[in-house]
Amino acid sequence: MKVFEKAPAKINLSLDVLYKRPDGYHEVEMIMTMVDLADRIEMQELPRDTIMISSQAGYIPLDEKNLAFQAARLIKDRYGVKQGVYIHLNKNIPVAAGLAGGSSDAAATLRGLNRLWNLNISVPELQRLGAELGSDVPYCITGGTAIARGRGEKLEPIKNSFQSWVILAKPPINVSTAQVYGRLQAGAIKKHPNTKQLVEAIQGKQFDKLCNGLCNVLEEVTLDLYPEVKHIKDCMQKLGAEGVLMSGSGPTVFGLVSKESKVARIYNGLRGFCKDVYVVRMLT
Repeated sequence: MKVFEKAPAKINLSLDVLYKRPDGYHEVEMIMTMVDLADRIEMQELPRDTIMISSQAGYIPLDEKNLAFQAARLIKDRYGVKQGVYIHLNKNIPVAAGLAGGSSDAAATLRGLNRLWNLNISVPELQRLGAELGSDVPYCITGGTAIARGRGEKLEPIKNSFQSWVILAKPPINVSTAQVYGRLQAGAIKKHPNTKQLVEAIQGKQFDKLCNGLCNVLEEVTLDLYPEVKHIKDCMQKLGAEGVLMSGSGPTVFGLVSKESKVARIYNGLRGFCKDVYVVRMLT
C-alpha cells in the first residue's frame, strides 16, 4: 500500500517576538498562511522494520538529520509500530528558506503514516507529536491561515478567502534561524505587528490594509546581516508588488500582488539577478 501527501510552503504575514522565555525559547505571535508551492511525499510499507528515505534533490540529508525521518521514527516509537516504511520526498520548496519546507515534510509524514498504518491518531495529538520535532510542525499539520503563539504550537485558525498572487524570491544564501534569534533584542524592537488589524484585513478581504500591515520583527536582524535580502525586498517594492515581507528568519522574500498583469514584470525583473523565483497563489 502507498499513501501520498502534499506538503505546502508557508509564509509569515506577520512575525512578532514578545520576550525571551525562561526555557530559552522566544514567545512569538505570528500569522501564517500557505501557498501552492509544495513538496510531495510518497510513503510505502517495507517488509522489514526500517526507515528509508530518498529524494530527487541532491542537497538534503536522507538520514536522521531529515525531519521526515525523525517524524517516522517518532511515530513508530510512540505507537510501537514494527512495520518499516520507504519515504520518497519530491522536493520543490527551497531548503533553509524561511518557508517551513522541512517542517511541512515532517507534518505530511505524520499525517501519511497515520493513514498508512491505520493508527487513528487525532489531529491535536498529531500536533503534539509535531511540536516535539519543531515549532512550525504543529501549524503544518493542519495548514490554512492561523495565528501561532507560544513557540508556535498554540494555534488559532483564521478564515481566509483571499485570492492573491504571491511572488517568492530566495537569494543563494542560507540564514541561521538560531543566529537571527540570538542577535534579536526583544526589548529593543522598533515596530511590532498589529495582529488584530491584520486579522480584520484577512477576514474582511481588505487587500490594501493587509499589505500595509505586513510586519516581521526579524527583518531588523536579517536585513542587517544579509544585504542580499534587503536588495530583493527593495527591488520587489520598486517593481510594483503591493505588500513585501521577509518570511520567517529569511532569506526568502515574498510579494503580494493583486493583479495578474503585474506578475510577469515583477518575476522577470527578479529573475535578472535571482535564480530562485516562484509565482504561486495563496492557499485558501
